[in-house]
Amino acid sequence: MDALGPYTRWAVVFLIIFVLFFLLVPTYVRTCTTTPVY
Repeated sequence: MDALGPYTRWAVVFLIIFVLFFLLVPTYVRTCTTTPVY
């Protein structure tokens, strides 16, 4: 599990960033354009 430690940490960080982007980008676009995209 020592070899998988850094990889797992990077995967978790990448997932968190991806989720944050997925949640923040649509709201940012909505506030900028003020028109429903979906």
